[in-house]
Amino acid sequence: MKLNYKEKYVYAGLYLPASTLVIWKDNNMTVGILGKKVGMTQVYDKDGILHPVTVIETAPGKITQIKSEETDGYKSIQVGFDEVKARKLNKPELGHLAKSNSKPLRHLKEFRVEELESYKLGESIDVNIFKENDMVDVTGKSIGKGFMGTIARYNFARGRMTHGSKSHRLPGSIGAGTTPSRVVKGKKMAGRKGAKRITAKNLRVIKIDNERNLILVRGSVPGVEGGLLLIKPTVRVGKDV
Repeated sequence: MKLNYKEKYVYAGLYLPASTLVIWKDNNMTVGILGKKVGMTQVYDKDGILHPVTVIETAPGKITQIKSEETDGYKSIQVGFDEVKARKLNKPELGHLAKSNSKPLRHLKEFRVEELESYKLGESIDVNIFKENDMVDVTGKSIGKGFMGTIARYNFARGRMTHGSKSHRLPGSIGAGTTPSRVVKGKKMAGRKGAKRITAKNLRVIKIDNERNLILVRGSVPGVEGGLLLIKPTVRVGKDV
């Protein structure tokens, strides 16, 4: 479905052509890559615009398994990433990787695909599946903040500190007594903050360094430096209008 947009529109503070707009795409059938977060920096593009970017280090992922409808009931490929010493994997894992003549790999990720003809067991998938100005979604595990109260976790207001008040940092009522006589699911209370699977959506690829297997995306991504990241084509903004 094509939409009548203006010739240009503003996205993330930048002017981009209207051809980069699309409403929604189903990326359940798209292949991505795995990488590690290096850190953040800033770079200039060819127009002299300064971009805050996150540097992600990737390595050619090897296809370690191909699943078909005949054997598994669906079509997918399994990609391995992050070579390690053999002693860090158990025998079942090493035996599984040996079927594709792969070296010991720490992480395995499965991607659903529509067709299997374009994939072969043992071949590599690298950062070249993306190009500059592509829009991607980056998924990772957010930084763990530890156990927090409601003020630090949800920005609750504290109680008054004077006039005999004994409720300073207490969460307050957590539900009615008679009806429903329980705490409603999802109630904001004290607990652990962070350390959850988070997806940063609609990040633009600013630069790709093929020699060093680096991809630079505009903005921040979840996780600590060195954390595992999944990079896939975005589900919302693309160039397929």
